[in-house]
Amino acid sequence: MTRATNEATLDKAIEAINAGDVETGVNLLFAEEAVDHDPAPGQGPGRAGFLAFFRTLSTAFPDLRLERRHLTADDDHVSMAFTVSGTHEGDFNGVGPSGRAFKVSGVEIFRFVDGQVVERWGLTDDMSLLIQLGLLSLPEH
Repeated sequence: MTRATNEATLDKAIEAINAGDVETGVNLLFAEEAVDHDPAPGQGPGRAGFLAFFRTLSTAFPDLRLERRHLTADDDHVSMAFTVSGTHEGDFNGVGPSGRAFKVSGVEIFRFVDGQVVERWGLTDDMSLLIQLGLLSLPEH
């Protein structure tokens, strides 16, 4: 596949996830046996693991929104800086809804084969997420 095709697939997946159609977004983007080199705690393997992860997020944050901020790509890889935001209105890993909003940044690197992601590396500012949700506080100076 080409760089343009891979970028378009990523954009369509983000659009579906932002519209609340997590299953379509995940099925479009990730190959069945995709490897996540930086999985979330408790995330299972493959596409099913990605789907469970995004279902958890979209349940906890029904207004979940991914925003692509910067993208670099070649024919095999797409790297993206992004912002993710939402409002905590459902259970999030055993924590009941707080009504608090969050907005954090992250970076993803995807390796594509035949138009789907087969490997993913990425980091999101989880500490800022926990602080914004009131689940973690910084010590006083």
